[in-house]
Amino acid sequence: MAERVQVREIDDDEGRRLLRILRRGTGSVVTWRRGQMVLLSAQGMSVAKIAEVTFASPDRVRDVIHNFNADGFEALYPKYKGGRPRTFTLPERREIKKIAKSKPAEHGLPFSVWSLVKLADFLVAEGVVDDISHEGLRVLLREEGVSFQCVKTWKSSRDPDYAVKKARIEHLYAIADGEVVPEEGEPEIVLCMDEFGPLNLQPHPGRQWAERGGRHKDPDREPRPRATYTRPHGVRHLFAAYDLAKDQLYGHVKKTKNRLKFLEFCRYLRSLHPIHVRIAIVCDNYSPHLTTKRCQRVATWAAANNVEIAYTPTNSSWLNRIEAQFTPLRYFTLDGTDHASHKEQGSMIRRFIIWRNKNATDKRLREVVSRANVA
Repeated sequence: MAERVQVREIDDDEGRRLLRILRRGTGSVVTWRRGQMVLLSAQGMSVAKIAEVTFASPDRVRDVIHNFNADGFEALYPKYKGGRPRTFTLPERREIKKIAKSKPAEHGLPFSVWSLVKLADFLVAEGVVDDISHEGLRVLLREEGVSFQCVKTWKSSRDPDYAVKKARIEHLYAIADGEVVPEEGEPEIVLCMDEFGPLNLQPHPGRQWAERGGRHKDPDREPRPRATYTRPHGVRHLFAAYDLAKDQLYGHVKKTKNRLKFLEFCRYLRSLHPIHVRIAIVCDNYSPHLTTKRCQRVATWAAANNVEIAYTPTNSSWLNRIEAQFTPLRYFTLDGTDHASHKEQGSMIRRFIIWRNKNATDKRLREVVSRANVA
């Protein structure tokens, strides 16, 4: 007699995960039905009875149970496939994207910019791909988020350790993006940190909905408030950090930005994770961030608290991914404002950070960040 088909023994954690899948109410219906079959089998129900309850065939139930026993929870999630398979593999697509974002001069070519013709010919000549059409290259770059656009220039770095520092930061980003598994002793959490400011109490240009002026103006309309420029209240600085894995922004408004305030904010970032979890903080070469001969506090604190301070190369702060997060902060919070006090301005910034962390997938927010993102 054939052995009865039944799911393998599952532990408490797996049982709770199955319950969460069934109770969630969102996600794929296929996953929900497969999870239901597995859970009923774990409760001792026979294949025939499960098929009757779930309105499926006994063969389908057996396949789901066998797949779960072999592959675990991965078998519950559908892998939809259809249409023509991709012409280029993932490593090829990454290499094409990398070359397209580089400068032709870096490859010994006498051009300042890639055209589709030059780029396609270069990819074939270098053996990256066997053949690629211009339109296929255009579609591939669009799918990879690369477009032909006007870009601003910045100072090229003359840092003698440019290649080493840039490679280290790119490796940390690969860890945060899940592309590389951190080895023993490497950071598991990557944070990008920088200061935003100075925050002045002055009118900021911006746009808003307002009544029309000129000869169509409503005679009863109240006059628009005039800006006042005598604000003897000093400036403030926003210490901000961006958690790449969680897509969360943290910020503290300080009166000054010096080494003491920098370490205060670093201690706050360290408190967000257990001390045994090694973290990396990516920051620029602003003097309060550095360890000098006269002041060893930053290096001493980092060594004692299981933290790596990763510095961007000189004149290459664009490598810091938090720079793109400051654009929506300015766009949504500061443009078109004339705050009367630093307390009012700081409250606006803190409430924006709370909103941003709760709505990290907001379409408009993602568009603004994507346009500003370089690294």
